[in-house]
Amino acid sequence: MRISELKDRRIIRRATRQFDEFGYRIYNSFEYDFPYDVTYKGSERERLFAKLIDMLPFFLVFLFVFEKMTFISFLYSIPCVIISGTLYEWYWGTTLGKSVFKIKVINDFGNYPSLLLSLKRNFLCLTNLCPTFTDYIPPVNHTWEEESTQMNFSMNLNNKICKTYIVKKNKIQEIRNLLYPHKTKAIH
Repeated sequence: MRISELKDRRIIRRATRQFDEFGYRIYNSFEYDFPYDVTYKGSERERLFAKLIDMLPFFLVFLFVFEKMTFISFLYSIPCVIISGTLYEWYWGTTLGKSVFKIKVINDFGNYPSLLLSLKRNFLCLTNLCPTFTDYIPPVNHTWEEESTQMNFSMNLNNKICKTYIVKKNKIQEIRNLLYPHKTKAIH
């Protein structure tokens, strides 16, 4: 089984116009299968900061040790982060920046990505640096807020293409239990 095939069964209750003999509203229950969501709130921001943490040591080495200009140090640190990120994600499933936020990279089978998949994923991370702009219109009762345009970084394009997932470290065992239920039954 794959993570992309996992389903999360939910029961949705919808109110009807009828009431029972005690005056309580009658609800209809519907069962739906939603795709299992491995993401978490704030993952985009954490991944952006993790990438910056990964770049910082290389940037500082090029800036102070090799005495390169700031912009050149930044440019040189990009391929270093791609190569080091590939190796770290392949072997440990995480990088220095990701380990600070306790997140890991897994493939569609719940394992760390292979070396080639990790390399492909890290090369595609350059596409994540393209910002997306959205218009923000505040609700009617928020008179103190102004309409504005917000800039966001979509940090998931490389994961969609490579079928990899960024998950919290403590959620990996839960995902593996869902993927391989026969292995967990044998343990208990």
